[in-house]
Amino acid sequence: MKMGIIGLPSAGKTTIFNALTGSNLPTGTGAGAGQLEVHTAVVDVPDARLGKLSDLFKPRKTVFAKVTYADIGGLRADAGREGLPGPLVNQLGQMDGLLQVVRAFDNPSVPHLSGSVDPARDLAAMEAEFVLNDMLAVDRRLAKLTEERQKGGRDRGLIDREIGLFQRLSEGLSHERPLRGMKFSLEEEQLLTGFALLSRKPMLVVVNTAEGEEPPSVDATGTGMLAIALQGRLEMEIAQLSPDEARSFLSEYGLGEPVRDRVIRVSYDLLGLESFFTVGEDEVRAWTLPRGETALDAADAVHTDLARGFIRAEVIAWDELLELGGLAEARAAGKLRVEGREYVVADGEIVHIRFNV
Repeated sequence: MKMGIIGLPSAGKTTIFNALTGSNLPTGTGAGAGQLEVHTAVVDVPDARLGKLSDLFKPRKTVFAKVTYADIGGLRADAGREGLPGPLVNQLGQMDGLLQVVRAFDNPSVPHLSGSVDPARDLAAMEAEFVLNDMLAVDRRLAKLTEERQKGGRDRGLIDREIGLFQRLSEGLSHERPLRGMKFSLEEEQLLTGFALLSRKPMLVVVNTAEGEEPPSVDATGTGMLAIALQGRLEMEIAQLSPDEARSFLSEYGLGEPVRDRVIRVSYDLLGLESFFTVGEDEVRAWTLPRGETALDAADAVHTDLARGFIRAEVIAWDELLELGGLAEARAAGKLRVEGREYVVADGEIVHIRFNV
């Protein structure tokens, strides 16, 4: 999972990046405003189930699922009026989802470049910018498809279906509706794969508040959008502490769990992701899979050879495996289910692939 962290200058975007990754990038300098600047960090997806499975199998290594956070600078204060630069659009297009930081704190030493703090205004401005960017991209594609249809070459039926799809996109965008609220068929999803349509990206809105302040209300209830409020600077300071010190501070401030855990959990829900596990003496590992995908997809996530030579999947829930004491015990008890390639994998299942290449 790749999440791009974006925000207007002085929103606290790098503060949130530091809080999520334990990095120590300089904050509050305004560096990179209007200039493309990208910092990335890869962090483990916390999962207590993986630890319990490792305690059972005592493997040589335990491998958590990963999430990549990209702190993407380059948004200007005049976003919504001047358009998004191409290199920035290219970076955002590579992300699975976007984490937009909106400022909800007042700091006279770092004034908001619009003159006042208004998270709803800033969010609406960026939504409008994404819609405008997509509208221009859709119009360009429609022009090319119309020209292609006139010249011939590719199957005309395919061209007509693609024209119909992009006309539907254009209609929605003309009413200032983000594309993430639209439903698409499998064929349409495949047609859109190569297009970096930003308003299709799932959006997690992070309302960055000052310590102890109540977050303002922000409307982020649309399809493919969720909102979460964080005390960014406090969370960043906690992320720099040792694990024992961090637990103490979390308890003191009533935060319950690290910000990384909360944001990753919400991001998984937003992007429709789940985890499955592979287990053994060599390795216990968590893998990320979109909800609704099959045993064959899980095999492909582990290795393409497993998918190519797929015979069957042996499946069991992680907690049931713990109760039984291992794969051999589960097999002897008849609890290790044999499933075919179309079986839909559930969150938290152990998936053992039998294959022949």
